[in-house]
Amino acid sequence: MVELVKLVERGIELVSAAERPDLLRRLEHTRERLADSSTRVIVVGEFKQGKSQLINALVNAPVCPVDVDIATAVPTVVRHGDTPSARILITGGENGSGMGERAIETRPISIDELAAHVSEGGNPGNKGQLIAAEVFLPREILAGGLSLVDSPGLGRLDPAHSLTTLTALPTADAMLLVSDASQEFTEPEIQFLRQALRVCPNVACVVSKTDLYPNWRMVAEINREHLDKVDPEIPLFPVSSELRLHAARLADEELNTESGFPSLVAYLHTEILGKVERIQRRSVALDLISITEHLRLSLQAELSALEDPEGMPQMIAGLEAAKSRANDLRRQSSRWQTTLNDGVSDLISDMEHDLRDRMRSVQRDAEQAIDEADPGPVWDETVEWLDQRVAAAVSDTFVWTNERAQWLSEQVAQHFVHDEVPLPVLKVDNTDEVLDPVQEVNELDRGRLTLLQKVFIGMRGSYGGVLMFGLLTGVIGMSLINPISVGAGILIGSKVYKDEQEARLKRRQSEAKALVRSHIDDVVFQVGKQLKDRLRLVQRQTRDHFIDIAAEHHRSLEESVFAAQKSAATYKVEREQRITQIKAELARVDDLRKRAAALEPKVAGAAQ
Repeated sequence: MVELVKLVERGIELVSAAERPDLLRRLEHTRERLADSSTRVIVVGEFKQGKSQLINALVNAPVCPVDVDIATAVPTVVRHGDTPSARILITGGENGSGMGERAIETRPISIDELAAHVSEGGNPGNKGQLIAAEVFLPREILAGGLSLVDSPGLGRLDPAHSLTTLTALPTADAMLLVSDASQEFTEPEIQFLRQALRVCPNVACVVSKTDLYPNWRMVAEINREHLDKVDPEIPLFPVSSELRLHAARLADEELNTESGFPSLVAYLHTEILGKVERIQRRSVALDLISITEHLRLSLQAELSALEDPEGMPQMIAGLEAAKSRANDLRRQSSRWQTTLNDGVSDLISDMEHDLRDRMRSVQRDAEQAIDEADPGPVWDETVEWLDQRVAAAVSDTFVWTNERAQWLSEQVAQHFVHDEVPLPVLKVDNTDEVLDPVQEVNELDRGRLTLLQKVFIGMRGSYGGVLMFGLLTGVIGMSLINPISVGAGILIGSKVYKDEQEARLKRRQSEAKALVRSHIDDVVFQVGKQLKDRLRLVQRQTRDHFIDIAAEHHRSLEESVFAAQKSAATYKVEREQRITQIKAELARVDDLRKRAAALEPKVAGAAQ
């Protein structure tokens, strides 16, 4: 990492001397990326699967709360620090930007107080409005920039958690899906895993609590079969957090090996941290090679003109060719912006159709279930099922939209065919709490009648039967109340009661369908608006990214033209001095390019 920073600093010196503020901004962004060396590994899974204890075992410290009930209610980030400390991030008031964004307040706390803020017991329903908590520990496993994120559990209690976790995955470098050894992977876990693979570059699975279940090997084998159907490259690590912690207390290396953690730690270091470092080296190499090409273009043009002042026809031809390239670049800029604008418009239209189509499917299934049974007695279960289906459908739409946005940036990059153009880093903000603006489904009449109501309905129906048949039998001298009229009253009362029950059922079903439709409409309205906002942000980020690239190339061509024109009017003495200066600068540029190419030979080969 130090080597990369030094090379970027040398590049900054060169572009500063060349007075290229556009290239300077690019390298400053590269330096900022290197300064943030954090590698985020998010730990996910359903409730009570051992996620928090897994992190505790990895860092050998009880930093994440563990409880018999739901423990983690707020994401907790564990990263390296010189001294143990903790802090919480709280949503504040408006930040004054005029964009409706919320400021973030940072408040230091002691590690002992952490559970009172991030656990469901200490902060039920996140009433404290916490965004996240951060813990800093002096641990060797974290020293390389590794950050472990303990996420709230997925599951039936709050289906929006899965969406919140899923939308956080694009910002993570890796994901660990934790499932205990009590049973094989569930269908929701497999579904979430398939979605995660589409948005996260590195995914691994952990079978936890192997010390509690003697048949954990059989469960691990079954899980391996499930993973082979999804992606055979996904690694699986059976571990015991309790054995790991116990081994740390006893300093027992054999017990630590039995816990299964050495393989998981090795994976985090080699595959995650190592892969991120390789990506950083490739990115730095690509940036530096591109920068040196821009610098070399103007320097070489000026040097050629100075060393061969008699070759004016060739120089003029070169100038004309450079101008032609500049004009082509302008036309090319128009084409890629057209591709971007048209692509975003199409993507918004497709996204709206995709979201509505998924919501219509959920609505059809809900209405079919309502028609098949009385929704009143099972309304709570119906609402819970509806929330799960809606959250799953919205998460599918988010994943699909993210994929299409990346695809669109690749289509735009194809217009810059003369170089390996880096794609923009699409960091879409405010991905949490997507479903929060959606109102909860209203209550429904449960259809339960009290004894008094039943008697009243029966008497109301039987009254007409007794009166009608009493009058008819009165013709033959019988009293108004007689066995015939009473029997008729009972029959008619039963019929009226049954009809009333059917009418109430139809009314409840109609009301239930109306509530479902209203909820679906609210989801489409609220989520559709947020998706549009995110796509507009993607459009702006992509546009700004490629505008900077186009500006760099255009500026380099203009610089080369200007340098060649200037050299044509340079006096002999000044020419010799300038040639010496240019050769020295070219040597420095070539040396930087050579060092950058050594970082990633494949990038260098592609750039030649």
